[in-house]
Amino acid sequence: MSISFADRSAVGIEDVPAAPNAVEAILVLDDEPGMRTFIERTLASKFARVETAADADEARALAKNTRFDLMIADIRLPGAVSGLELARELRDRYQVDLDVIFITGYLDVYDEIDALRDTSADVLRKPFHAEQLLAVIKRAQERRRVAREQFLLHRECEQRPSAKRIVGESASLKDIWRTIHRIAPMPSTVLIKGETGTGKELVARALHDLSGRRGSYVPVNCGAISADLIEGELFGHLKGAFTGAHQARNGLFSHADGGTLFLDEIGEMPLALQAKLLRVLEERRYRPVGGSQEIPVNARVITATNRDLAAEVLAGRFRKDLYYRINVVDLKLPPLRERKGDIEHLARYFLNVLSAELGVPTPELTAWDLQQLTRYDWPGNCRELRNVIERSLLLGNPVAQYVCESTVQNAEESATGSPASSLEAVQRSHIMNALAVAGGNKTVAARALGVSRKTVERKLKEWSDDGSVDMPH
Repeated sequence: MSISFADRSAVGIEDVPAAPNAVEAILVLDDEPGMRTFIERTLASKFARVETAADADEARALAKNTRFDLMIADIRLPGAVSGLELARELRDRYQVDLDVIFITGYLDVYDEIDALRDTSADVLRKPFHAEQLLAVIKRAQERRRVAREQFLLHRECEQRPSAKRIVGESASLKDIWRTIHRIAPMPSTVLIKGETGTGKELVARALHDLSGRRGSYVPVNCGAISADLIEGELFGHLKGAFTGAHQARNGLFSHADGGTLFLDEIGEMPLALQAKLLRVLEERRYRPVGGSQEIPVNARVITATNRDLAAEVLAGRFRKDLYYRINVVDLKLPPLRERKGDIEHLARYFLNVLSAELGVPTPELTAWDLQQLTRYDWPGNCRELRNVIERSLLLGNPVAQYVCESTVQNAEESATGSPASSLEAVQRSHIMNALAVAGGNKTVAARALGVSRKTVERKLKEWSDDGSVDMPH
């Protein structure tokens, strides 16, 4: 399956209303004169405008007349209003997209939890160095860049008919698209199943874009994050929760609040974390690492896998209760070999998009090209087809040349009696070829195949156990 979004460059910046961009104007709010001076001197030469305020009234007056991108605010202020309350007030009254970095000199974990529940992602404890302050501002700039891209994508999706984002005319694709339209506005969890490269993330994006949810779309590849880090990535952590946790940070659930969290390769998630994810889905609350209080969250969760999760449950590698919880709606994407009528549509689409990106002329697909494209089984599905098209554009050779290389190899295996026609044999051949090209480097091969290194290692282990391949070192 391939659902494609139009080139973002089609949306002109001048036509887009205000949305988060770079950090240029900063408001510093602290009742300590020395702290205000330190922050102002640190930032004055690096940003277009830095203003300081000693209390809430001064901050209100400045925010009323100036559009600030970022506020650095002490959590505890003299008077009845805290820095947290003032930040929310300024967003509501003057600037909805104001980023905030909270600073505090008190070891009060409840202040820190309240800050984490805010849309800010960082809390700095006093005293701190200039380098620490600049580092958290850099993270704020990155958040604004991502928010800008998401804003443009949402704007683009609103302006363009949904049908233009679909490539293919097969009956199975149309059925899936009708299902996407039906379930997109619902809050239910969705499990997207399909082989690698069938377009699972594109379907997840389409579900979010058509959902009407105003929060962010946040994707995460569960197979690309180590088991000891993934809990903190999902739920965030408080300062000091573990070695190296110098500041509190929000997790991906926080960033997806009001939007969609896409958990790709959910089958790679460690069993211990599966239990915590199940609790979040049931209770709609999560607890940051090192925290004692739970934080409510309103994020729709969409998951995807290329594994047979039912078999994983029987093997004890996936929790049965979590499987039933995420499998409320089941979307199975067909492999490209089962919808060969869409190959020509996809190939022409990739040729047009990639030739524009690469700045090269768009070549014509010959009858021979199309014949070879439709004869090949595409074990890597749409992603492999895209890579073949891109390679042909980069090297200036016919598309069919690269398809023939794989087709001939499969025919040779069949002539020697090996089961090249089976999916497992094709998959094995494809992975071993990628490893050969990468000189045995599993990370490089995985990147070329569009899968995680863990997936490559798992397949090699399976084949090594049954004696079908020698395990690369």
